[in-house]
Amino acid sequence: MKILIVEDDPRIANPLAKDLRHQNYSVDIAQDGLEGWDYAQATDYDLILLDLMLPRLDGVSLCKRLRATQCPALILMLTARDTTSDKVIGLDAGADDYLIKPFKLDELAARIRALQRRSRELTPTTLHYGLLRLDPASRIVTYNCTVLSLTPKEYLLLEHFLRHPKQVLSRSALLDKLWEFDQASGEGTIKTHLTNLRSKLRVAGSPQDLIETVYGMGYRLASLNP
Repeated sequence: MKILIVEDDPRIANPLAKDLRHQNYSVDIAQDGLEGWDYAQATDYDLILLDLMLPRLDGVSLCKRLRATQCPALILMLTARDTTSDKVIGLDAGADDYLIKPFKLDELAARIRALQRRSRELTPTTLHYGLLRLDPASRIVTYNCTVLSLTPKEYLLLEHFLRHPKQVLSRSALLDKLWEFDQASGEGTIKTHLTNLRSKLRVAGSPQDLIETVYGMGYRLASLNP
């Protein structure tokens, strides 16, 4: 899951991003509304955590602009303003939920899980490919009932392959989808993480080429035997 935090206070944004990354989410941070708009135009996010009071473009205006362009991301507004009218304005602008500052990180995590449950008709509860299973809710991955201990990036890579089982995914496409917008990462980073992921899958008993290389194009899940 790829998350964009649009928050101008680094004392809130940085610890929040750190906590979410520990939960295996890929996270970008935008410091004002216009920067958030630019990020959302450049990358497909699953969830946007959107502060209400932002410089250059406020959260309500940004939310309306995103919905006007059919942005499919879930939007959770974060604000210190707790009046009913403020909540109504945010929800009417297109937000999916509303969380009052200050909040505890475990409460935010629960809200995110609730939003994910609401969209389950679009996102399968469990992703599977042969004997490989990935549960997005618990973030537990198994192969033939053996639990795999994956790093956050290995988990995100595998989840992306399972959500696009028939596609050839280039290194550049994987970088764009899974790595932070402002983080300098070369395509060699993808190769390193894939090598480690393949090794862990083989230890659990998977075929050696479960994630196969399509030379000159990228990678994909190998076809399952009939």
